Amino acid sequence: MKLRSLKGTLLVAVTGLMALSTLLVALLASHRYAQSLEQTLAAQAENVGRALAAEAADLVLVNDLVSLRNMLERHRIAHPSLAYLFVVREGRVLASTFGSEVPEDLLAFNLPEQLSGEETALQRIVSETGLRHLDMALPIFDGHAGILRLGVSEEHLRREVRDLWASIGILALLILVPALAGGMLFLNRMTRPLLALVQAAQGYAPGRSQPPLPVEGQQEIAVLAEAFNTMTSRIDEYTQRLEDQAAKLEQAQSQLRASCEIVRNVSALASLPDVAGYLIRRTQEILHCKEANVLAFSPDREMFFMLTSEEARKVTDPEAAAAAVALLQGMEPIHQPETPVFRPPMISDAQARLPGQSILPLYHEDSLCGAMIVGCVKKCACQPRDLELVSLVLSQAAGTLRRAVQQEVEAEKFQVRQDLRAGFMGIIGRDPKLTTIFRLIEDVAATDATVLIQGESGTGKELVARAIHDLSPRRDKPFVVINCSAYPATLLESELFGHERGAFTGALKQRPGRFEQADGGTVFLDEIGEISASAQVKLLRVLQTQRFERVGGDRTVTVDVRIVAATNKDLLEEVKAGRFREDLYYRLDVIPIQLPPLRERGNDAALLAAHFLRRFSAEQQKDITEISPKAMRLLLDYHWPGNVRELENVVEQATVLAKSRVITPEELPTRLKAASEPSPSAAPTLEEQERTVILQTLESCSWNKKLAAQRLAIGRSTLYAKMKRLGITVPEAA
Repeated sequence: MKLRSLKGTLLVAVTGLMALSTLLVALLASHRYAQSLEQTLAAQAENVGRALAAEAADLVLVNDLVSLRNMLERHRIAHPSLAYLFVVREGRVLASTFGSEVPEDLLAFNLPEQLSGEETALQRIVSETGLRHLDMALPIFDGHAGILRLGVSEEHLRREVRDLWASIGILALLILVPALAGGMLFLNRMTRPLLALVQAAQGYAPGRSQPPLPVEGQQEIAVLAEAFNTMTSRIDEYTQRLEDQAAKLEQAQSQLRASCEIVRNVSALASLPDVAGYLIRRTQEILHCKEANVLAFSPDREMFFMLTSEEARKVTDPEAAAAAVALLQGMEPIHQPETPVFRPPMISDAQARLPGQSILPLYHEDSLCGAMIVGCVKKCACQPRDLELVSLVLSQAAGTLRRAVQQEVEAEKFQVRQDLRAGFMGIIGRDPKLTTIFRLIEDVAATDATVLIQGESGTGKELVARAIHDLSPRRDKPFVVINCSAYPATLLESELFGHERGAFTGALKQRPGRFEQADGGTVFLDEIGEISASAQVKLLRVLQTQRFERVGGDRTVTVDVRIVAATNKDLLEEVKAGRFREDLYYRLDVIPIQLPPLRERGNDAALLAAHFLRRFSAEQQKDITEISPKAMRLLLDYHWPGNVRELENVVEQATVLAKSRVITPEELPTRLKAASEPSPSAAPTLEEQERTVILQTLESCSWNKKLAAQRLAIGRSTLYAKMKRLGITVPEAA
């Protein structure tokens, strides 16, 4: 240690001495050199200034300021070291190279009261940008024609001084490096054998790979080095055996711990996307791979789920499922093919672009239930040891994955059953008013009785009419929809009953009407309250006799149709007002069906919203699974003047605007939020009153929840639950 310290001390001393001497020489030389340069610059500036003053005298005396300014600018360009030039006479600037205006600070600086003859005023200035200049004032024509001010840049002086410093530094370095190298070589040759032995002894650690100590130098040191090498080799052999055994044991324990942890965490997850996502994330942590997919078969292997960390895609193609099963049957626990064997839809598009695959089949109770497909950026980038760990984990988690798949399949079946129970022939609802109508539809569908459907716009009158047709014996015949409000009175009769060629202008050929097109089937007359009086007369005859004549014709046409009419008006009031024939009304009102508005159907808005959400999510190709409780509350509280049609449009809009898997109030129209806001005069709700009482009690008890629970005569856990439900939080000051 003393030898090493001595070598360092000598090196530091030599280095310091040379650096100090070099620094002193550099300082002295640069100072002298700078003084010489400054004197030279001042002399050159004075010579240039004298010449300029002589040339400017005539121009000033004849008051030729333009020529004076041009002369100054010409000399500034001819002498790059000149930063500025200007002529001052009686406090006024006659000409300058500054352009429009001379800086006031520069004008007041270095301006003596009087200069004459050979006198000059010399000052040094520093600009705002840090540039240094030598400012000189010279009299023009002994001061009678003013004073010439010129500024000479000192930057080239500073640059030459810096170059001098650099030259001295390089020269000193060229001297210092060989000197240090020679001193180091000399010291090393003297102390190397003993120092090597000391360093080897100090740095030795069992199991660390290091070369043997060279046996050289004096005899005593050589013997000591040989003994040291023998001792360290024996220690290394023994340490290596212990480390190998410990590494194998640690690896086995680590794999067991990781496997148990992953299986435990997976078992706590409920949904299939959560289980697969967790397995994929842990696989990526172990293998450091870019892409990994889980392929999970349904129990019957007729379909499968392709799962990534970001999506869960259901593939219902039996051929694709059979192809995947065929590829995995009989495959080794860890299979690494020469080229990728799985393609979309069995894997994601991102993984399909990778050149390599590692395949880990999943078995549960000797039954193939899926596979983990790992995408490799090379032909085979995964380590065998890591793949074995992942395979072990997947074999333990296969049961959980199989259970999650079964739950997903059962959940879909249950949802389908619920959807079927929640509706009737495409009409969604469970309200008692609607279920009564469902039974009435079943009763009247088998007959040919005329049905009059009344209800507000958007309540689903056409769906009811189609349900009656689909349940009737006429289901295989046409179902013709006629919107009576869409045709003017002059064209409605032609649309209903057809026309003969030449019946009116533009009737170029015979055209059958809607009643003829619906022969044997059902005619749905929508908005029946809008037809004209003449059309009412002809329609009454058709209802009574099933016969009519085309417009412009005299041949009677006989048809066999069932009439289902619908209107959003109160036809009885229309009859009383004389706008609708009484006999036609009673002929239509054989079986009346009054559809309730959506606001009177209880919680049917929630069922309809969920139905529309599933439909529009599939159409928009978005993974939107639910409506948040706050958004659902807005849907349930709204009065829905547009009924089911308005709700359908609102859900479609929210589906398009949704940014996540959940519909939030932000995606709903503002009119729903405005309708749910209580009026200022509205009485507080029971929940608001409960929140107020709890807040007042907590504040009176200084937020001591135990004391507050006693005063409220409830348990402390009940108080905590109410605070969480009502959104009451303890302020930071408490």
